[in-house]
Amino acid sequence: MVYRLGKEGENRPDTDDWRLDLYKLIFEANSPYGKSFDVALIVTIVLSVAVVMLDSVHSINIVHHEKFYLAEMIFTALFTIEYFLRIICVKSKVRYATSFFGIIDLLAIIPTYLSMLLPGSQYLLIIRVMRLLRIFRVLKLVQYLSEAEILVQALKDSSRKITVFMFTVLNLVIILGSLMYVIEGEQSGYTSIPRSIYWAIITLTTVGYGDIVPITPLGQAMASVVMILGYSIIAVPTGIVTHSIINRSMDAMPIQIAEETKDVAVNIACHNCGLQGHDTDAYYCKYCGAKL
Repeated sequence: MVYRLGKEGENRPDTDDWRLDLYKLIFEANSPYGKSFDVALIVTIVLSVAVVMLDSVHSINIVHHEKFYLAEMIFTALFTIEYFLRIICVKSKVRYATSFFGIIDLLAIIPTYLSMLLPGSQYLLIIRVMRLLRIFRVLKLVQYLSEAEILVQALKDSSRKITVFMFTVLNLVIILGSLMYVIEGEQSGYTSIPRSIYWAIITLTTVGYGDIVPITPLGQAMASVVMILGYSIIAVPTGIVTHSIINRSMDAMPIQIAEETKDVAVNIACHNCGLQGHDTDAYYCKYCGAKL
């Protein structure tokens, strides 16, 4: 398994003009300037998220609302400029705009402009915290990204089994909720089948808010069965995903051993194919032959 940078690493411009220099500054953290840019970006993201969180505290908002508003407008202006610079310097605008980070970058600035029409929507800016995922690339924590890739692939492998499991649970709560509606009735708070299904869901998942409870002996006996059943069901999806993770980890183990025993520059990506894992003294990509 070879770690792939994703659409950002494969979208480097072919020209040697200022767009390439801008791309290296914004998208690549190998140079001192590029790393400084990313670190400054991460600090700015953290500060903007802190402003949004503090602005939601009523006692603080009353005193510093205008300062928070001004700070948020400045942060939004900076992120808007950064977003358009990213669009300008990449080879394929659409490819970046529809990539994971491209969508996150856009969502990080939309709520401020949306709040001009819908007051309160500015608190959706908390999504900016997703942009901190770039910290893995900046700090060269590629091994963590490879582990995340294993987890994502394991979830994909288990998707069909989990879908069948969720469909089974959905049918189960509908049946249990309907039975409880018949057993308890409206006098116990089970005013409708949907409300009874709500009770079955929070009971089967062992949440148990306590806002609606059975009062008849038969209803309480059934509730006991549902709670015990809930503890038994919890282990099913855990086992499914764990099995897939183990299989994926076993497949990736030879690559991990090779990387641990070999001096590999995992942070250098080929500008042509976007793949990493080249030797530190390599001049050409070992996958496509392009010059590094």
